Amino acid sequence: MSKLPILMYHNVTDDVSKSIDLTISKEKLESHFKFLHEKKYKTFHFDELEGITKLPKKSVVITFDDVTENQLVYAVPLLEKYQLKASFFVPFSYVGNYDYWIEGKEKIMSVEQLNGLDSNLIELGYHSFEHKKYASMSEEELMVDFEKCNSFIKDNELKIKPFLAYPFGNYPKKKDQFDIFEKVLQENNIKFGLRIGNRLNKFPFKNNYLIKRIDIKGEDGLFRFKLKLRIGKLKLF
Repeated sequence: MSKLPILMYHNVTDDVSKSIDLTISKEKLESHFKFLHEKKYKTFHFDELEGITKLPKKSVVITFDDVTENQLVYAVPLLEKYQLKASFFVPFSYVGNYDYWIEGKEKIMSVEQLNGLDSNLIELGYHSFEHKKYASMSEEELMVDFEKCNSFIKDNELKIKPFLAYPFGNYPKKKDQFDIFEKVLQENNIKFGLRIGNRLNKFPFKNNYLIKRIDIKGEDGLFRFKLKLRIGKLKLF
């Protein structure tokens, strides 16, 4: 089986002093992307992973949550510069507004901005409607959430792939609750569901709804990035 690291990014800033936690400086982000490019890593979209059973040794998936405008300003040009593919996940209720599920400081891309992204480099996926924790939602609430997502997608003619990043990496852990959750995902034709986990995935995935991502932080310079890319969670740093 292949090993597949899936990287998770959030905000990007041009202020190095603010490169902490979920926000990474554009300089650090470029060092990550430059490394992947120079070491000839092959980046994949999730729709390219369907139906294949083997990957090149140097394979990686890059993901960005929340589609903030700072990603458009700083991350997208770097993806274009180094010709790297990435998956961006959309919290539909906040499109064209702010990230009000937390502090409400970061602007979210508009429909026009999302539709203007180069689909050869960036695929768009689901990040729920209101960015709520799935574990706290009933089956009925989950279905309503998807109905709202799909209505928004249709009304705004967005090209959204059937791949879902769980808000906060949260999902029901108990088996009976997860079984219901999984059923709802299947009924809504979701092909892949992403948690966090901070480990490399074995590919093909054992469970398409428990795909692990590696949380890349604002503190992660190139050395830490290389380690995470190779082993996932760092216990000693």
